[in-house]
Amino acid sequence: MLEEGIKGTFKERIYDESKLSVVEHQMAKYIANCSASATHLKKEKNHIETLIADISHQTKTPIANILLYAQLLKEQEMEESGRTCVEVLTQNAEKLNFLITALVKLSRLETGVIQLVPKEEGLEEFIKKSVEQVQFKARQKSIDIKVEIEDDARAHFDAKWTMEAMINLLDNAIKYSSSNTCITIKVESYEFFVRIDIKDEGIGIQEEEHSKIFQRFYRSYEVANEEGVGIGLYLAREIISNEGGYIKLSSKVGEGSTFSVFLPILHEENRKKNSMKDEIFQSC
Repeated sequence: MLEEGIKGTFKERIYDESKLSVVEHQMAKYIANCSASATHLKKEKNHIETLIADISHQTKTPIANILLYAQLLKEQEMEESGRTCVEVLTQNAEKLNFLITALVKLSRLETGVIQLVPKEEGLEEFIKKSVEQVQFKARQKSIDIKVEIEDDARAHFDAKWTMEAMINLLDNAIKYSSSNTCITIKVESYEFFVRIDIKDEGIGIQEEEHSKIFQRFYRSYEVANEEGVGIGLYLAREIISNEGGYIKLSSKVGEGSTFSVFLPILHEENRKKNSMKDEIFQSC
């Protein structure tokens, strides 16, 4: 009966007052309840997916219009007080745009709407592209980004979404570092994982806050005046953990922080299995 239940072929066959008939009846009820729960969850997931898509679509145009008209206002002649208002308007619109975009990404990730597709990738080009995305911000503060990596370093990850996590970590390192400092990215390969250290020379994080900074919307009182909404680190952790990795923090106040990203390495046995799955999928 259990085997038939797993296969989805179970049916009641005995209709009398025996113990076996009672067990069959209970089994049928259990399977029916499980099926109803699965259907309900699927409907809820579809509803959430539609809701997220609607929010994303409905807010995109108004925010874009606010930013456009704010830019047009900047080009007009006005008093200094008016220019200050326009600047504040622009900053808040950009912040709102970032927040909505981040929340939509996070919701899609948490509800399984977005599926990460990890595969074996080289890390040298991946790190190079990640650094290019934040280089402009680093130059504005005269921050040098150094990379130490083995030429053949490889790991098993989803390049698109892992880059999103890396950019969030690098953004944080730049944001909370003083001008004329250095950020070092070091990549080391081990037997089962690759470790990517992002070390800055910034303000550091108090030990009691180490477990809190990965919480959604958490912001330390030390950086309350800095730009940000407290969602970047949470999103980075969700992405990395969803592909079988994790993030570790090492930091002391006044001595900078090191965020270590651990990505799994795909071994030969698993590589063959994945290769066979790909061949079967392609043949189908």
